[in-house]
Amino acid sequence: MRGVRQGLAAAAAALLLAGCGAPPGGLFAGPLDGVRLMVPTPPGGGYDITARTLAATATESGLATEIDVFNLSGGAGVSALSRLMNEEGYGRLVLQMGLGLVAGARVHGAEAPITDAAPLARLIEEPEAILVPPDSEYETFDDLRDEWNDPSRKVTVGGGSSPGGPDHLATVLLAEEIGEDPRETDYVWHDGGGDLLAATLGHDVDIATAGVSEYRHAIEAGELRVLAVTGPERIDGVDAPTLRELGVDMEFTNWRGLLAPPGTSQAEREELVDALDTLHATPEWRDAMRDNYWSDAYLTGEEFGAFLAREDQRIQDVLTPLGLA
Repeated sequence: MRGVRQGLAAAAAALLLAGCGAPPGGLFAGPLDGVRLMVPTPPGGGYDITARTLAATATESGLATEIDVFNLSGGAGVSALSRLMNEEGYGRLVLQMGLGLVAGARVHGAEAPITDAAPLARLIEEPEAILVPPDSEYETFDDLRDEWNDPSRKVTVGGGSSPGGPDHLATVLLAEEIGEDPRETDYVWHDGGGDLLAATLGHDVDIATAGVSEYRHAIEAGELRVLAVTGPERIDGVDAPTLRELGVDMEFTNWRGLLAPPGTSQAEREELVDALDTLHATPEWRDAMRDNYWSDAYLTGEEFGAFLAREDQRIQDVLTPLGLA
């Protein structure tokens, strides 16, 4: 009996010690604990900001004690997509993705269609901004349009996404709307937000197109000026008109979401989506959307999967005439 009592005491002590490092509420981890959130681009870009905001918000709201966010860049995001596809059934690996990766998979020949992954959720959408340094010769969008339409002048546009990604798509669609040949657009890809910011401030490019959230601190500090935004309405806190206000018949928004590896069980998908449902309803997430100038675009599960398939086809249709698909 003494040996049995000693064994029970040891087991109780082990449980007590384990509980010392447990999250508030007991020994059970939060529903997003153990998730590894993979970012397909270098630090500082839109995907990275979204992933780290999601992780911070999940811990603040008690859905996880910690979420491991890591960057795996290369091939315009296709390296991370390939990693996801090769982790079949490992549902705790989640890929931060969006419109840019849908295009990147097409342009750079992903080994498997992006639609083969397990759809979790579309999270947010945001417009693009047309950005210049404070000392740019373009005081207004009309100044830019006049020079772009001048055959003797050349406008170089910088973006943080590869050809086919949202920054590039916004650029070529804008060129087409103002009467330019989108195939002749001088677009320079910078792999990550930091590189694009340096190129813009250093006048290596004339203008930049990028998501507003990526450069909100630079915009607020006066390091960048916004000539126009591509969304359907103005953005609170950003002193810039929409393209439609300026007579350009164009709207464009980017979106971002989450995928799990193919073969992730239905039970694990539902657990993750339920946790994301809870996160989406928190005041912390609403505050994060407001602070980053994001719009709510929440869509989950099979509905998101159907949306992803439509986007994949839409991007194929856009890229084919440009010779990129």
